[in-house]
Amino acid sequence: MNVIIQAIVTGLLLGGLYALVGVGMSMIFGVMKLTNLAHGDFMILSSFIIVVFLQHVTNNMFVALILTIIVMLFFGTIVQKFLINRVIDKGADSPLLVMFGLSVIIQNALFLIFGPNAQIINTELMRTNIVSTQMLSVSALHLVNFLVAVAIIVALTVIMNKSSLGRAIRASSSNIKAAELMGINTKRMYIYAMGLTIIVTCVAGLLVGSTFMYFNFTGTQYLIIAFGVVVIGGMGSLMGTLIGGMILGLSQLLGATFFGTPYQTLSGFLVLLIILSIRPQGLFSKAIRK
Repeated sequence: MNVIIQAIVTGLLLGGLYALVGVGMSMIFGVMKLTNLAHGDFMILSSFIIVVFLQHVTNNMFVALILTIIVMLFFGTIVQKFLINRVIDKGADSPLLVMFGLSVIIQNALFLIFGPNAQIINTELMRTNIVSTQMLSVSALHLVNFLVAVAIIVALTVIMNKSSLGRAIRASSSNIKAAELMGINTKRMYIYAMGLTIIVTCVAGLLVGSTFMYFNFTGTQYLIIAFGVVVIGGMGSLMGTLIGGMILGLSQLLGATFFGTPYQTLSGFLVLLIILSIRPQGLFSKAIRK
């Protein structure tokens, strides 16, 4: 019984981190209807940059994160303005291929610069437990991951629903021609949306890099997790992403508990297939995917 309780708690907390990994992909899809195949690589790139700043510039994790966000915002703006915006109107295939190519470039660039060795962002939270009893153990890092994910998703929801910027971004995603007739520069709104996504991706890169070891090619692994999260919750739904992450994390940990660690990933995506067979559009998406 204790093992099951531990798996449930750990799975839910891990689900918060999964949600943070997936929320950027969900937002980009919701705004631009673009499946960002380089999303995981953006996150791992930010993890590597944070390590560089920690090793050569500052010992402060927060300062390293801010510097990384600045670098990644510049990179994301370049990608959005000169790559994605130029092909976003040319059908679904062109931007998809652009992001796939960018994913390959990032992975190979990281390999050339950092080599094949594993990296991890060291933090005291890794060695600290909030709860440590015979029945239950709760890692401080897992709890922080979950709380940060909830805070960011709530903040993004408020920004998108209550702010003038969020309303302009939503207008651009709903009806491009109507938004432009109202004086909204839709391509600029796409850049702002990418900027918000980059900030979230950098935070996710810090937390993922502090929780698990990562390599130059690990972005693909987290891209698959992001796919699972946003498909379960519903493409474009921010709160659905949080629930989707918790469902995926919980199913993986329970699957590992009952069937063994090798079946952890399999059990998570079996639950994904079951949910899709019942509700193809995801739990919190109103539109059926085509």
